[in-house]
Amino acid sequence: MTSKVLYKGNLRTECIHLKSNSQICTDAPTDNNGKGESFSPTDLVATSLASCMITVMGIKAAQSEIAFSEISASVIKVMGTNPRRIVKIKIDIEVGETWTYREKKIMENTANTCPITKSLHPDIVQDISFIYR
Repeated sequence: MTSKVLYKGNLRTECIHLKSNSQICTDAPTDNNGKGESFSPTDLVATSLASCMITVMGIKAAQSEIAFSEISASVIKVMGTNPRRIVKIKIDIEVGETWTYREKKIMENTANTCPITKSLHPDIVQDISFIYR
């Protein structure tokens, strides 16, 4: 078993990672009857995509001896209606490293093939940009 999710009332859950006992709380968003006081489940989907991309990039960087310490991502999730669903995830990955052209291509390909990228429904637009500082 990976996790346990407990309903805490008022459209909130507590998610427990069983191996580490770390916890994440979710709250329904304000546009869907909630208070928006924490990540919504769909926020976590979008944020998980960015986290997955950065994680696999970190793995590849270590394997390839590519500098990897100044990386961050900004995430925008766009919801649709009929049915209510995620229609677009926009991620800007900001890179403070000075990578060669070859390193950029390796890292971008790695990010764009992370497990979550390949697990999301193909109707969800994944708008991914790499910004080099």
